[in-house]
Amino acid sequence: MKAVLSSYTLSLAMFIPISGWMADRFGTRRVFAWAIGTFTLGSFLCGISNSIHLLVACRVLQGFGGAMMVPVGRLTLVRTFPKSELIRAMSFVAIPGLIGPMLGPVAGGFLVAYFQWRMIFFINLPVGLLGLYLVYRHLPDYRQEKSHPLDLAGLILFGSGITLLAYVLEVFGEHTFNGFTLSVLLAVSVLCLAAYGLRAARIQFPLLRLKLFGIRTFRASVSGSFFTRLGIGGIPFLFPLLYQVGLGFTPIQSGLLIMPQAAAALCLKIIMRTILRRFGYRRVLISNTLMLGALIISFATIGAATPVWLIVVQVFIFGVFTSLQYSSMNTLVYADVTEEQTSGASAITSTVQQMSISFGIAIASLLTALFVPDRFHTSAPQMIHGIHLAFLILGAWTIVSSFIFRELKKDDGDTLSLHKALQHAG
Repeated sequence: MKAVLSSYTLSLAMFIPISGWMADRFGTRRVFAWAIGTFTLGSFLCGISNSIHLLVACRVLQGFGGAMMVPVGRLTLVRTFPKSELIRAMSFVAIPGLIGPMLGPVAGGFLVAYFQWRMIFFINLPVGLLGLYLVYRHLPDYRQEKSHPLDLAGLILFGSGITLLAYVLEVFGEHTFNGFTLSVLLAVSVLCLAAYGLRAARIQFPLLRLKLFGIRTFRASVSGSFFTRLGIGGIPFLFPLLYQVGLGFTPIQSGLLIMPQAAAALCLKIIMRTILRRFGYRRVLISNTLMLGALIISFATIGAATPVWLIVVQVFIFGVFTSLQYSSMNTLVYADVTEEQTSGASAITSTVQQMSISFGIAIASLLTALFVPDRFHTSAPQMIHGIHLAFLILGAWTIVSSFIFRELKKDDGDTLSLHKALQHAG
C-alpha cells in the first residue's frame, strides 16, 4: 500500500521538470487542459482498479497529469500580472486552493468510514470536468514563438536520479533490501544527478536551467524552500499517526483536527501582502522559519492528557506561519527573473517543492521507524513517545534551515512587496 502513495509523488517528481517546456511548446491553456484531463482519467482508472499493481500504474498516470497543473498554473499567473501585483494575485488564487486541504482530510475520513475507498478517486471526476470547462472558457493561452528541443537525455538522467533517491528514502529502515543493495541504488542515483549537472552546464537548453541559481533571490528562495519543507513536509505524515494510532481518534476526528491549519492559512492570505510590505522578505523569512521550528517542537508536548482545544490552537498558529512561509518563498522566486526565464523558474520551483515534500514524508517515516521499530506490537504511549522524538528532530532541522535566508539583503524582493516604497513614504 505504501507504493500507492509513493508512486504518485515519484511520478510528480519525474514529470514536473518538463512542465515549462510543455507550456512554451504547446501553450498554457492546452497543457493545463491536458493536465486536468489526464489527472481525471487517472482518478477514474484508479477507482476501477482490481489489483494493487494496476492501482499503482494508474497512480503514475494520475501523477503525470498532476505534475503539469501547479507549475503551468503558476506560470500563467506570472505572465499575466506585473510583479507589483504578483503577491496579491497568488494570494487570491491560493484561497480557493486551501479549501481542499481544509476539507480533504475530513472528506477522506468520512468516505473511508461510510463508503468504499474507490470514492476517494471518483470524487475527482465532477471537479475535473468542471475544471476542463473553466480552462477552455477563461484561461489565457501563452506560448513561445520558438521553442527549443526537449532535453530527453536530461529528463532520463534527472528523473532516474530523483526517483531512485526518493525510493531509497522510502524503503530505508525496512527489511526488504539489505545495506549493500540500498548503497548501490543510492550510488546510481548520485551518479545520475551528477551526470545531469555536468550536462546542464554544457548544453544551451537543459531540462532545468541551473544557471538561474546564480540569481540571489532565486537561489535563496528555492534552496530555502527545499530545506525548510524537509522539516515541515513530514508533519502531515506524523499528525494522523499521533491522532489515530497514539491518541486513538477516529479518521474523521483526525481530519477535523487537521482542519484548523488550513483554516488559518486561508485567513492569512488576506493580510500577507501587508506583512511583506511592512517588514520585507528577509526579515519575514528568517523570523518565520525560526517560529515554525519552535512550533514543530511544541507538538512534542501533545499527549493523552492534552485538551483538544489546546491542540486546535497549536495547529491553527502553525497554519498561520506555514502559510506565510510558503507564500513568501513561492513569490520571491520571481523577484529578479526575466519574462523569458519564468517557465524555467516555475519548473525548477515546482520540482524542488515536490522533491522536498516527498523527501519530508520519507524522512518522517524513517524517523518513526527508528523510534518505533516494532510498530505492530508497540503500545500507544511508546508510539506517542517515538512521534514526539520525530517532532523534536524536524523542528530543530527547520530552525537550522533559517540560516539560508540570511543570504538575502534587506531590499531583496522589493519589486514584489514594495517594502522600500513604504519606507520612503515614512
